[in-house]
Amino acid sequence: MKLTTRGHYSVKALLDLSLQPSYGPSSVKAIASRQDLPPAYLEKLLITLRKAGLVDATRGTQGGYQLAREPAQISLGQILEAVGESIEPLPKQIPDVNLAEDWVTLSLWRRLHQKLKEALYSITLADLYYDARSWQAAHQEETSFII
Repeated sequence: MKLTTRGHYSVKALLDLSLQPSYGPSSVKAIASRQDLPPAYLEKLLITLRKAGLVDATRGTQGGYQLAREPAQISLGQILEAVGESIEPLPKQIPDVNLAEDWVTLSLWRRLHQKLKEALYSITLADLYYDARSWQAAHQEETSFII
């Protein structure tokens, strides 16, 4: 699995939204500024995330994007899947039926893939929030939350 910019920026943006008071709306410009992301690219990602039901959009001067549900109900797997990231292993390979090593290797990669998938769907935005807070407390830093 290789995490692309699309996946990385999407996680950063949603984590940023989870840090807003009462999970209220935040403009693309504000998120982009806080997280040092290109606004035009971020807006495309947020539109995709809205279509996936992970964020809601509010129009108007006080509008912006906000989480569609609580951070504890949004997993990394859901975010990555929404923006088209693949957690699939290398292209499908057909093992040689005459080689036990091929079957063992294939079995190993399938098990590793399943464990990775389980982990991505079990880690939530709330988990990342608490990880960031713990790291900052350990390093005696202000809570700026630039990810």
